[in-house]
Amino acid sequence: MKSFVVAISGASGSIYGIRLVRELIKSVSEVHLCLSDQAFSIIKTETGEDLSGISLHETEEKVRKYFESELIRYYSNGNLAAPISSGSFRTDGMFVVPCSMKTLAGIANGYADNLIVRAADVVMKEGRKLILSPREMPFNTIHLENMLKLSRMGVTIAPPIPAFYQKPENMDNIIEFVVGKLLDSAGIEHSLFKRWDGIMNQD
Repeated sequence: MKSFVVAISGASGSIYGIRLVRELIKSVSEVHLCLSDQAFSIIKTETGEDLSGISLHETEEKVRKYFESELIRYYSNGNLAAPISSGSFRTDGMFVVPCSMKTLAGIANGYADNLIVRAADVVMKEGRKLILSPREMPFNTIHLENMLKLSRMGVTIAPPIPAFYQKPENMDNIIEFVVGKLLDSAGIEHSLFKRWDGIMNQD
């Protein structure tokens, strides 16, 4: 069984991270999930789901119930003693989807003051795959410089930008394309969208 860290930070586009977790579970991968404090309110605003609990245990139970899976391991973003904060805890890589500009800056500059940034730091230092999906528009020079810095370190920068050659019929199709591209970046098989075959449909 493969094992991935998934972080959902406080930026719009939380549905991408949620759908990514579902697809990883479907591929029989263990998911170590961490949400920033702001991510909870954004998830509630954008999806109507309230995953926050009064206690860590209650939050973990709500998260597992929401995803209907025992393959989820949930950690508080303030828990710097969590297994994913150590390089000796082996995983197959990490996704930060969506990645806020604050989280991007923290990762780019090694400012590991929370579990998401620390886990990303660990993934980089251990030479594992790190995939960031920065959600902002337009990017300013600081954002771009942070992304360039990380790209030069081998980090995959994958903004959630959809394509339309597959002729999406609804919002789900757009989400599936973006999540499929994220899975492609990690070498994970999926059937979320029709791949380009070099032939334009002449409808």
